[in-house]
Amino acid sequence: MAPPYNSGSQSYGGYGYGHGYGYGKSSYSHHRRDSDSTSLIEDIRAAVANGVRWSWRFWNERGKHMAVATLVASARRLRRNLTYNRIFSVPHLLVALWVLVLLWGERWTFHTKVESCRWDKWENWPAGAEPHHLVFVADPQLIDPHSYPGRPWFVNDLTVLVTDNYLRRSYNQLISQLDPETIFFLGDLFDGGREWKTAHGDFRDAEWAPHPKEEQKYLKKWNKKYNEFYWLKEYARFGDIFMAPWVKASQAPGAEHKRRKLIASLPGNHDLGFGADIKIPVRNRFEAYFGEGNRIDVVGNHTFVSVDTVSLSAEASPEARKHDLRPVYKPTEHFLLDIPRLKRRAVEKELRVQRGLEPELRFNHRIEDLDHANFDDKPFLGKGAPELPTILLTHVPLYRPPGTPCGPLREHWPPSKPPAGQTGPVIPDHRNAISVSRGYQYQNVLSEHHSISLIEKIGNVVHAFSGDDHDYCELTHAANQHNVPEITVKSISMAMGVPTPGFVMVSMYNPLDVHGQPLYPGKQPTLQTHLCLLPTQSTTYIRYVLFALFSIAFLTVRAFLVPVLKLTPFALEPDNYVHNAPRRGGFLLPVFKAKVEDYEEYALPSNGFSSSSGRGQNGVAGTAARSSHSSKKSHRHHHSSKSAGGGKWGWAPGPKIEIPSDNDDEGYNNRGSYDAYDVGGGKWKAAKRSKGLPSNKSTVQVVVTEIWTTVWRVVWMAVFVFGWLAYQGGKWRAKEYENGHGHLDESVAASRWDLQLGTSKDIARYGDAVEGGGELREVNDFISFHLLSIARLHVDYKNVNSCAVIRPVTASANGRAGEADFCDGREEHE
Repeated sequence: MAPPYNSGSQSYGGYGYGHGYGYGKSSYSHHRRDSDSTSLIEDIRAAVANGVRWSWRFWNERGKHMAVATLVASARRLRRNLTYNRIFSVPHLLVALWVLVLLWGERWTFHTKVESCRWDKWENWPAGAEPHHLVFVADPQLIDPHSYPGRPWFVNDLTVLVTDNYLRRSYNQLISQLDPETIFFLGDLFDGGREWKTAHGDFRDAEWAPHPKEEQKYLKKWNKKYNEFYWLKEYARFGDIFMAPWVKASQAPGAEHKRRKLIASLPGNHDLGFGADIKIPVRNRFEAYFGEGNRIDVVGNHTFVSVDTVSLSAEASPEARKHDLRPVYKPTEHFLLDIPRLKRRAVEKELRVQRGLEPELRFNHRIEDLDHANFDDKPFLGKGAPELPTILLTHVPLYRPPGTPCGPLREHWPPSKPPAGQTGPVIPDHRNAISVSRGYQYQNVLSEHHSISLIEKIGNVVHAFSGDDHDYCELTHAANQHNVPEITVKSISMAMGVPTPGFVMVSMYNPLDVHGQPLYPGKQPTLQTHLCLLPTQSTTYIRYVLFALFSIAFLTVRAFLVPVLKLTPFALEPDNYVHNAPRRGGFLLPVFKAKVEDYEEYALPSNGFSSSSGRGQNGVAGTAARSSHSSKKSHRHHHSSKSAGGGKWGWAPGPKIEIPSDNDDEGYNNRGSYDAYDVGGGKWKAAKRSKGLPSNKSTVQVVVTEIWTTVWRVVWMAVFVFGWLAYQGGKWRAKEYENGHGHLDESVAASRWDLQLGTSKDIARYGDAVEGGGELREVNDFISFHLLSIARLHVDYKNVNSCAVIRPVTASANGRAGEADFCDGREEHE
């Protein structure tokens, strides 16, 4: 007897409702009262347990079958796609063309552009000359959240990826093909370097220099999210793009004999700010990790003087009369006052290295009584050192009158066409000139006073190089500036408003005698320059768009030709076909049999049993038995059919019939149209041939399906290749040059190269100002993994030296390579 229905407090019995699938009223109430006293952790644990049980039950009931069915379907579809005719189909051939186009735009065009700038294609030195090769890189300005603050985050991330890849590919080709011995960066290494909050010091805006109104709403977010740690990650990013390829080049065969040097200490207004708006903590941080902005380097028998002109400009600002800005500009002024001595000292050290001596002098070791000690014989460098040609490096261009033309290589605006009869350039030509103007945190040119003062105090300036403007500008200054020629270097970044980025190559040849005097004084220029242009990325993208339009048009024309010319369609038929015949249901048994006669007519004799009123398998009433002649003919036909094929149901060749499905709609055929003959099952229908199956779709459907299938196939494959190329990006990674213990290979450590970043003394001095110092130590560990392991700079606050991050390897007196503990002399004027 069935259990009674109970609507009371008891659970439903006999059907598992009370225990397996639900609760009775009292059980639910009791469960609710218990849940009121449970903790959040227990609730989460119960929810997780229920989720696991549900997942397990779903997997056992349906999940495993769905997974198997999906794998089988994927394998079948893969097998159908891996046929010879399909692999070498028209869409796949178009994908191959896309691969070539993308390789050209993302790789080969960079190689071709830089290859056209090889030194031997434009140098013009006497036979047998061995010039020193140098490259100026200006304004990389790594894109960051400050660049486009109003853009969505994913657009910013995409912009960073594209611009960084452009820098990597260009710079890697510069290193690998041109192999310069020296690289100078001319400032603006970062775009928002001045905006990221420092770990110490007063980071507030000066009362006379608030942020523009459009940036005020972002200040709180910037100060909270983009702090010291974020700046250090940007520092590591800079090293990943620019420092790591330099290290790898030092491992190349033949690089051991070169004295390679990379100098990135010259600051720009995007690194520090400009003039009175500079914050001292920001400058201290930059100099701690990149080195002092004011420095002297002797390269290729030329003296390079780098001047922090963005700080020097504070002295000429109107705020200097109202506020004490001496901490901003005084260090640069002191450097300029000491320029003659520092130049002689730097030249003497370089000459000692060329002679195979130690760059620094040693004290005479002797023991003397302190009361009678002689301090007059203290050795120092610089006495009688020769004067080498001097080159001035400044981020901000020198002053020139408004409208001074920049020459034909300026991309923004070419020179104006002179009037008839005039042979010289149009002056003033404001469109072709650098605008003499200023604004928030920038000034396009230095003041006239500072420009004249720089050239006079430095002395013997034969050339000047600058950045900041992003476009090329070449001119010769007026007589009051000693007719110094100046080149403003193009930005190397594609995102600086100039369609065609570039860099400037300098070839220097100034041979000296044993005393350091020039062998050919005044007979010929000692340097030659060349502007090397990089690919125009906008042109590359336009070519991508044009080729995409061509691809769509080509595939559309082909789709229209498929039904017209009876071409093999690329779109596969659905996978629920057996022998290419469509059906609605899925069958495990064969759905075809050899065509003989209708089932009722082919029924076996009754042999004494009544079959006149019997019903066939398809539900249609049976008919009277046929004559023996008809039966024998039928049997002969059936026998011959089986003998010819030797097969069984559904697999014999020759004429076949299709067994209708029980799920077929009564009275409707496979094409969806009504057929009175099909009512009640009808007779058996002839099966469709497995080869050359005509589609049931209309011509328009065939064309649309073909267009969609082929275009989608080309699109996702081309996007995949582009994404892979973007992900690779032409990177050099520091791990590739380290051994298993996290140090550089000995071949790198023994090579002659110099990475002129900040000194460990600078970083330690900067770190001591951080409260506690612990945060900076953790940050330095992070940077050490990403970049500073390249330079073997692992900051130790207890054991600090004041020498270069990577000490240049010099030849000792016995001709063997040895590390020289030379410093840059900055301790003498600090």
